[in-house]
Amino acid sequence: MAEVERGAELDPEDAKIVTLARSARARTGAAEGAAVRDTDGRTYVAATVALPSLRLSALQAAVAAAVSSGAPGLEAAAVVTEADKVDPDSLAAVHDLTASAPVFRAGPDGTVREAVR
Repeated sequence: MAEVERGAELDPEDAKIVTLARSARARTGAAEGAAVRDTDGRTYVAATVALPSLRLSALQAAVAAAVSSGAPGLEAAAVVTEADKVDPDSLAAVHDLTASAPVFRAGPDGTVREAVR
């Protein structure tokens, strides 16, 4: 079971990935936007993919972008969603790379609702 921290203060780098995730969602009109930061400090941004032949959550798509670019691991991830929790498969994708990486769940207004580790 994931440990959940409520009311977490974000450092500037974490706030940046929340902003990027929010931008991805707004730009595409998708259900979710996500961003991840790898251990080299690079960021990867994605939105929900909902094609007849391919379905990925925004977080899964961002992790896939990081992995396909050779990211050695993740420092943190953020997802902007209206959902009341991070999708378990999306959380697992992040933790497949780095088990301790926090995943910030924010609402459409960018307010972080929780950090799941």
